[in-house]
Amino acid sequence: MNDAVFQAQQRKRSVAGLWLLTALVVAVILAANAHLVYVATTSQPACIAHIRQGEGGAERGAFSAAQSSCSPVKQGAPS
Repeated sequence: MNDAVFQAQQRKRSVAGLWLLTALVVAVILAANAHLVYVATTSQPACIAHIRQGEGGAERGAFSAAQSSCSPVKQGAPS
């Protein structure tokens, strides 16, 4: 009789442990997704210098943006 009670208690503990582990994994995934959404909505990356279309970097094997969202700053123009 004691052996059956012990096995039932062990089973309850292992099921509770699995639920706890599952809840922990779900919480980590939710926290990671919340962090990604936060970073995506609050960061504003600045325009960086790159080769624009038609600037002749293709022959050197350099890549350019397909469509730049930053307009180039002309020499002598106020920023």
